[in-house]
Amino acid sequence: MNLQDIPQIKHLDSNNFFLLAGPCAIEGEEMALRIAERLVEVTDKLQIPYVFKGSFKKANRSRIDSFSGIGDEKALKILRKVSETFGVPTVTDIHTNEDALMAAEYVDVLQIPAFLVRQTDLVVAAANTGKVVNLKKGQFMSPESMKHAVQKVLDCNNEKVIITDRGTMFGYQDMIVDYRGIPTMQQYASTVLDVTHSLQQPNQSAGVTGGRPDMIETVAKAGIAVGVDGIFIETHFDPANAKSDGANMLDIKYFEGLMTKLVAIRKTINNF
Repeated sequence: MNLQDIPQIKHLDSNNFFLLAGPCAIEGEEMALRIAERLVEVTDKLQIPYVFKGSFKKANRSRIDSFSGIGDEKALKILRKVSETFGVPTVTDIHTNEDALMAAEYVDVLQIPAFLVRQTDLVVAAANTGKVVNLKKGQFMSPESMKHAVQKVLDCNNEKVIITDRGTMFGYQDMIVDYRGIPTMQQYASTVLDVTHSLQQPNQSAGVTGGRPDMIETVAKAGIAVGVDGIFIETHFDPANAKSDGANMLDIKYFEGLMTKLVAIRKTINNF
């Protein structure tokens, strides 16, 4: 996939990594626009090609009383408003074939969640929309196995496909990033490192996923150093009160500082 395949994406000549970033879930219009405004401000300043990320619904929840969304159409309309307001593309995850058709009317990139990436019908439904498809590597899958997921998209005559690594299960309650997998997956498609989900600590006894946000900078720097094409980060103005995945999100006050460091590392790598 070429970045030109994503409508509205800017700074294509920056030789930078590209970024998928935003809140875990769309909690409302004001919060989405506020987060987008800050991220656009920073990515424009640093010339980082940027895609706003927000889940229009959360289907994979530990408990039945966990937040799942504000309503599908309402959240998708907010994603469209973000795109129209700031002139940036958007990405959201889908969970059913019907989601693919619905979300394709509002966003530029359809994301297949890690737990669902082997669901052939879902991958095919996303590919058949003609949108860019972001395949998140299953926590239970090897980097090499993602070749077959990518091939499903290509077999639908859609070459607009990305792989995102979100870590691998390490025991019952931890994740780990195997950086050897990045160059392997880059043989199949442009590869993104999902920094914040790689730092989840799932399956907690309370039924609420934990995380290690203190390690976000470490994991992100390492990803850039090994040459990942893109970075994925979930961020929020108030992670402690976010309705989903607050335990592993980046506090937005640290966003510019982190991006500045990552851009400096990428520039150094590009000089070799």
